[in-house]
Amino acid sequence: MPGENLTRTEAQERRAVIDTHSYAVSLDLTKGAEVFGSRSVVRFTATPGSFTFIDLIARDVREISLNGEQIDPTEAFRDSRIALSDLQAENVLIVDADCLYTNTGEGLHRFVDPVDGEVYLYSQFEVPDSRRVFAVFEQPDLKATFQFTVTAPAAWKVVSNSPTPEPIVHDDGTTATWGFEPTPRISSYITALVAGPYEATFSELTSASGQVVPLGVYGRKSLWQHLDADYIFDKTREGFAYFESKFGVPYPFAKYDQLFVPEFNAGAMENAGAVTFTETYVFRSKVTDAVKERRVVTILHELAHMWFGDLVTMKWWNDLWLNESFAEWASTIATAEATEWTEAWTTFNAMEKTWAYRQDQLPSTHPIVAEINDLQDVQVNFDGITYAKGGSVLKQLAAWVGIDAFFAGVGKYFQKHSWGNTELSDLLTELEATSGRELTSWAKKWLETAGVNTLAPVIAEDASGAITRFAVTQTAPADYPTIRPHRLGIGFYDLDGDALVRTHHVEVDVDGDRTEIPELQGMKRPDMVLLNDKDLAYAKIRLDERSLATAIEHLADIRDPLARSLVWGAAWDQTRDAESAASDYIDLVLGNIGRETESTTVRTTLAQLQLAAASYVAPERRSAAREKVADGLWTLAQQAEAGSDSQLQLVTAFANTLVTPEHAGIVGRLRSGEETLPGLDIDADLSWLLLIGLAAAGATDAATIDGALAADNTSKGAEFAAQARAALPTAEAKQIAWSSLIDNADLPNTIVRAAALGFVHPSGVEVLADFIPKYFEMLVPIWEGRTYQIADYLIVGLFPRSLASVELRDATRAWLSSNQDAAPALRRLVHENLADVERALAAQSRDAED
Repeated sequence: MPGENLTRTEAQERRAVIDTHSYAVSLDLTKGAEVFGSRSVVRFTATPGSFTFIDLIARDVREISLNGEQIDPTEAFRDSRIALSDLQAENVLIVDADCLYTNTGEGLHRFVDPVDGEVYLYSQFEVPDSRRVFAVFEQPDLKATFQFTVTAPAAWKVVSNSPTPEPIVHDDGTTATWGFEPTPRISSYITALVAGPYEATFSELTSASGQVVPLGVYGRKSLWQHLDADYIFDKTREGFAYFESKFGVPYPFAKYDQLFVPEFNAGAMENAGAVTFTETYVFRSKVTDAVKERRVVTILHELAHMWFGDLVTMKWWNDLWLNESFAEWASTIATAEATEWTEAWTTFNAMEKTWAYRQDQLPSTHPIVAEINDLQDVQVNFDGITYAKGGSVLKQLAAWVGIDAFFAGVGKYFQKHSWGNTELSDLLTELEATSGRELTSWAKKWLETAGVNTLAPVIAEDASGAITRFAVTQTAPADYPTIRPHRLGIGFYDLDGDALVRTHHVEVDVDGDRTEIPELQGMKRPDMVLLNDKDLAYAKIRLDERSLATAIEHLADIRDPLARSLVWGAAWDQTRDAESAASDYIDLVLGNIGRETESTTVRTTLAQLQLAAASYVAPERRSAAREKVADGLWTLAQQAEAGSDSQLQLVTAFANTLVTPEHAGIVGRLRSGEETLPGLDIDADLSWLLLIGLAAAGATDAATIDGALAADNTSKGAEFAAQARAALPTAEAKQIAWSSLIDNADLPNTIVRAAALGFVHPSGVEVLADFIPKYFEMLVPIWEGRTYQIADYLIVGLFPRSLASVELRDATRAWLSSNQDAAPALRRLVHENLADVERALAAQSRDAED
């Protein structure tokens, strides 16, 4: 991995001497299961006589020709780079190589479907992986046109950024060549190639420009029956109409394909006109509304990228947030305003902001505009700051300047910088022009500093209950002391029968350590005061004593789902911050989650409940707490509406928290059908989740898992089976799982991820203690010997954080102390692991006080 890095300084130096014009890339996908042929013809200008390099990761390089002169590959190609010297004003470079397929979800991923033996390929190039497929100047500000020519089996479908041409079938009748038209000028990381016997269906829409845009939805054969393409087309049309209207710029590409591909690492990728999605969004079994809604947000997130990221692209990865934060914000507002998922901002608060607040309190927190020194920095910065905090701050910015001025400025930004590269200042210039507000100081505080503020009310009242003083205090952590301006709402809530309803709302600007709110003086003090009502601001909130008591007693009675989510979030923040006891949080959740209506709020809260029981409760109370949680979840599952989203989530959560033989017996009977819940269908995925719970509880064995895999011999079944085997709470099972992950470098990415998840299941916590020394011994070899994606899965996924012990904390500190020279990105991951343990220990101490 270290030899494949690229620094920002190197990228700037290269950009200073060259400019790229075009790539003609020919790929031969008929050379077998290991390699494919890659021939690149690159045209670029340069400062005469200068030196630079082009990027390539390949097994063999057969030919390098620069301006007609042959270059010896054995001399010029090393460490993923081809050295280029004595450049001319106009240059033509030819590189002919054999590149390797991957099974890590990076570069050109090759997958064999266990159902029917069919082979599927797809590319994934962000951040630095187009160089795994062709020779390329791998940095976002060296845009060019890309013309792909692909030779593949004639029975396949081949998709790239440009519309798919008719293939020329070769004389053998079994192979064919597709010659795509050149793309517009785009960055290399959003080029794409997807090939294989995919099924497809097509539609079209008319763009705001009058252009007819062809639409396609693709998936592999064995999943095609589960792919609801008509719904995906409907959401795509709604997104097109919304974005073209709000941005004032028509869709910039010739077509729009959406391809659901196997073993994908992320939710999706914004390849220009050829978006790839995880197959998690192909629903072969019943899924929660949270997942259904997330698919819509993801569809619109990637569509927003066609403008923000693809049409206009950052110069360097320090402005990655300009891509991801904007797409996160834009997809959420589009989902809320253009689709049936009208509570998308509640979902954003429950999931994205929870992620952001956690990330922003880690020792690795960074400004939204992060200092990105090299490619390894980029990879670890695909995090909650880049996506969720950035999206939250853009929501704050839209409130600060006004939504109409915000959209107007964004539209002017697109118009001015189409097909170019930008920096943050380019966007702020347009927003200042349309809003009339000075944004340099705002950006300095919000985008160039790290940390999250905490807002709390100060309320005084007279004998009649009238407010005599209302102020908002703002604090910041000592390490990140910035006090920021906030545009936020303040809501008053009163009991009305069995409901807690908003009776007054005011929107104000808050700045400084304390801000007086005189317009609330004289009003009757309500039962609950909620700061950041409607969730405009990015800040943790605290409730005054009276409001907190009301919220705890009546949380489920709050009628507004976003207000409920804010209260849920405040309760979790106080638990994470060791300001309140984890045992109290467990009581709060079990007492109210059964009446929560928002699927993502339920999903997030149940995950937090399990973390609190496994790691935040005092050790001497943990066994009782976990049993209480399991009992409570089963009771709630039995009480849930038949066939409801909550029923499915509660049963799944119960299966993941089994403690007693009685709990395991219930799950075993549910899985076998001996016991039923009205409306609960034990479909393929739920059957696996129940089996994984049984495995973690030690209530099944490897033979049963093997039998389940034989009955569901699919890629999804293989992932579940790997998780179940690794979850078995015996030393032997854990060692087998460990060896399969650490001693074997051949497992595909999805199996690595699933096995790691099973390995660290809290039910096997006693056995995990034996792996602490092995964990730290493997860190450097894994970091240096695996691709980034696999290293990340192992380093983060195998950390036994559920131990949450002093021993684990001390061992982590010791490794950091003795590995000062380790790669900064690796040390960052270990620091984050340490922070989780330290936070858990603080929470345990607080819980022990009650």
